[in-house]
Amino acid sequence: MKKYLPLLAAVLLGLAVCPWLVGCSQPSATDEAAPAEQAPAASAFPRAAEGEFSVMTFNLNQYALVSRDGDPDTLEPKPREEAAAIIEAIRQAAPDVLAVQEMGDPAAWAEFKYSLRNAGLDYGHEEYLRRGKHELNIAVLSRFPIVEKNSHTDDTYTIGPAQFPVLRGFIDIVIEVNPGYRFQLIVAHLKSKVFHSFGQAEMRRNEARLLGNHVRAALKANASVNLLVVGDFNDEPASAPLREIKTYKRQALLHDLRPTAPGGEAWTRRLGEDIYHRVDYMLVSDGMLPEVVLDKTYVMCMPELLRASDHRPLVMTFVAREMSPEAAPDLSTRTPPEILDND
Repeated sequence: MKKYLPLLAAVLLGLAVCPWLVGCSQPSATDEAAPAEQAPAASAFPRAAEGEFSVMTFNLNQYALVSRDGDPDTLEPKPREEAAAIIEAIRQAAPDVLAVQEMGDPAAWAEFKYSLRNAGLDYGHEEYLRRGKHELNIAVLSRFPIVEKNSHTDDTYTIGPAQFPVLRGFIDIVIEVNPGYRFQLIVAHLKSKVFHSFGQAEMRRNEARLLGNHVRAALKANASVNLLVVGDFNDEPASAPLREIKTYKRQALLHDLRPTAPGGEAWTRRLGEDIYHRVDYMLVSDGMLPEVVLDKTYVMCMPELLRASDHRPLVMTFVAREMSPEAAPDLSTRTPPEILDND
């Protein structure tokens, strides 16, 4: 038995260094033959090259002090191993702009940024949108200057006699990547499907309608604006809330990039009993579509994240200069084939 211990130790060390190889996709023969030092964890995912920039959107699943044991009198932070997995995933993708949902109070926000700095990711610009004492906030970190901040915190809608605010608000900022390229970023986290006496579906559709109003306002001000809308919309691609955001009077306003994981699957949220949904999105305007680098736009797949969040992060990459409309990628390659129900 002793003679096999060095071999066993080497195998365990290899899995510790490269855990992303487990559970995401099968390695090729070339991958198996390559020495471990040629495939470090930091290069497991494509990154923006010179002249490009990347954006990540990620629902962190309550990166906050909350009751995790059912006792409302005790609040606990995100478990250490879950927080570490989230930070490692962001480190490997190294996005230039990071949009997060379900961020906690200012103390949790400060700890999150500190952990990223310790991982080698230092973002000099931010927008943190806190709504009262609510712990499911949205935020953005950027390596590039945020030159305009027009986030929306006072949107309201009515259902019968009751008036409601958009619970988490909408981040609405303009980021200057370089002197010749800017883009407008809107981040949203719409009402969940958790029961509400006034109807969670109607509440979410109203929030989506207000988000769609901001999209149309941006396009009305500048039809060729570089507009990117991301976040957790808590509904399916063909749902009424998504139509409220993406279209107006049956005219498409935004393009769904539909990122996929290495295996080709596009789901972004996992629930119990093997239930999978696509509820997180990256939507771009006509003006920004030509800059999309489609082969660097993907769903991040890491086994360590399965316990850290019920959502998978999405990463998109863009060319950092204005491109002609002819450069726009063919998004039909991202649309899965229709399968008839013959049961």
